[in-house]
Amino acid sequence: MDLGIKGKRALVCAASKGLGKGCAEALAAEGVDLVINARGEQALRDTASEIAARHGVQVEAVAADITSDAGRAKVLKVAGEIDILVTNAGGPPAGHWQDWSRDDFIKAIDANMLSAIALIQVAVPGMIERGWGRVVNITSQSVRSPIPVLGLSNTARAGLTGFVAGMSRDVARHGVNVNNLLPGIHATDRADGLDGGVAKAEGITIEEARARRQASIPTRAYGEASDFGAACAFLCSDQAKFIVGQNLLLDGGALNVTM
Repeated sequence: MDLGIKGKRALVCAASKGLGKGCAEALAAEGVDLVINARGEQALRDTASEIAARHGVQVEAVAADITSDAGRAKVLKVAGEIDILVTNAGGPPAGHWQDWSRDDFIKAIDANMLSAIALIQVAVPGMIERGWGRVVNITSQSVRSPIPVLGLSNTARAGLTGFVAGMSRDVARHGVNVNNLLPGIHATDRADGLDGGVAKAEGITIEEARARRQASIPTRAYGEASDFGAACAFLCSDQAKFIVGQNLLLDGGALNVTM
């Protein structure tokens, strides 16, 4: 299927590896030129070179902390006018609800809610003027089914979900579609960190922790970043023009809900 986005320009955040890289790769495969961002400069430049060589698109790499004002300004200056925005930022640490301070919550909200909103507020007006645009926010399955040890993430990402629910309906008439992708466990560094935490807490190996978690997923496996990226690319397509303000769950069926 031709997704109709060849020649578009996209900004993909946290794209040096993991789910962000999966999204960048899938968009590049459709002929989309990219600006990609992450904090680690070498890994980011390696990813940019790899994607450009494989797909023959322009890929600009901007090493910066997208959750900071200065980092966003640096990235947006290079990005300029974009047709597609994929927001993404690493999740806050796990813990217990009694231990989190106000500063912990503010940091999580800045990283996983307000940074995405700030990018949207800068990028979407230009999309409206041009009559076409796509925004995909990478959030978490936890907005549908909260994860107790990830309360900071639950809180911040639920806030972003509420924001998108309102603003996406406001901009849809201008040809701008805003949606969220909700990943379950995928084979990324985040999964390694979570499995490592379980292993340490319960005195088991990381392999045992991973096997236990995989057994709880109907597919009996973690998701792949490439499949996640393909879902992102579709939400950015011309064919997705009637999908507005939705939360697409990619969790291998782990969340047992009817709708």
